[in-house]
Amino acid sequence: MKDYQSVGLEIEDLKNMYRAMDLGRKLDERMWLLNRAGKIPFVISCQGQEATQIGTAYALQKGDVTSPYYRDLALVTYLGMTPLETMLSAFGKRDDISSGGKQMPSHFSKKEVGIMSQGSSVATQILHAVGAALTFKMDGKSQIALTTLGEGSSNQGDFHEGLNFAGVHNLPFICLIENNKYAISVPKEFQYGAEYLSDRAKGYGMYGETIDGNDPIAVYGAIKAARERAVNGEGASLIEALCTRLTAHSSDDDDRYRTSEEKTMDKENDCNLKFKQYLIEQSLVDAAWFETIEKENQQLVHQATKEAEAAPYPDPSETYLHVYEEGGLQHG
Repeated sequence: MKDYQSVGLEIEDLKNMYRAMDLGRKLDERMWLLNRAGKIPFVISCQGQEATQIGTAYALQKGDVTSPYYRDLALVTYLGMTPLETMLSAFGKRDDISSGGKQMPSHFSKKEVGIMSQGSSVATQILHAVGAALTFKMDGKSQIALTTLGEGSSNQGDFHEGLNFAGVHNLPFICLIENNKYAISVPKEFQYGAEYLSDRAKGYGMYGETIDGNDPIAVYGAIKAARERAVNGEGASLIEALCTRLTAHSSDDDDRYRTSEEKTMDKENDCNLKFKQYLIEQSLVDAAWFETIEKENQQLVHQATKEAEAAPYPDPSETYLHVYEEGGLQHG
C-alpha cells in the first residue's frame, strides 16, 4: 500500500474508506443472494473494485459531477445513493429514484449528489461528463466532472471523441478506466494492443497515469492530484486503475472462460481483504473495530432489503409515464 501520510490522509480517513468499501461489498453480496433466490432479476457486481471506487469518491469535492458506469455500486453508495435506494431499484419498485422501477438495476442517478443519469449503451457516459466539464470551464467554476468505465468501453468511438474534445478544450475532466482485464468474456489481450491504456492520454493532449486499483490510498492520491490539476486550469486526466473483477460479468454470465487458477489468484488479490490486512498489520486499526463496523454495515443492508422487498411495485397505469410526450401536438 502507498504511504497514506504522503497523500494527506489520516487514520480516520482510512477507517472511513474501509467502512465504505465493506458496505459496498455487503450490499453487492446481498443482491447476488437475492438474485439466486429468484427475488431480483439482475446483478452486475462491483466486487473486487471497491478500492478503486472508494479511493476515487474520497478524493472528490462537493459540487463535482460524476457520470459512472454500471459497475460503480461502491462509488455511488459513498457519494450518497442509500442502500435502500439501491434495493428499490434492484427490486424494480415504485419508489426507485432512478426510473420508478422501469429501468434495469445499476443505471445510477441522483441529481442532488451530482450523479448523472446513464443509459445502457456503454461509453455514452463519457460524453455526458465532458459536457458537464465544458460548462464548468465556461462558467469559471472550481468543479470537475469525472466519468468511469471498463477497459472494454475504451475502444468505443464515444471514448475517443470525448477525450479528444476534453484535450482540445483543456477541460476540468477526469476519465477513470477501471481495468479488470475482461470485457464480459473478452480478455484484454484481444481488446487493445497498447501496454497501458493510459498511454493513449498523450494523443489526446492530457495527463495519463496507470495505478494500482487494489490500493485505495494510491487511487485517492492519483484522483486528488488529477482534480487539483483540473481546477487549476491544467486540463484533463486519463487514469487507468488496474483492478480485479471477482465475479462473473453479471448474474447472467457463465464465466468458465476464466480458469480456476485465475479465479483463485483473483480471490487472493481481493482489495477489501488486502486493505483490512494492511490496517491490522500496521497497527492502525484493531480487530474489534472491524467487527463492529461490519456488523453495522450488515444491519444497514438487512434493513434496506427488508424495506425494499415490502415496498409497492409501480401501478400498471404508469406503464407509459415518461415514455411518450403527453398532451399531443400543439397547433398555433
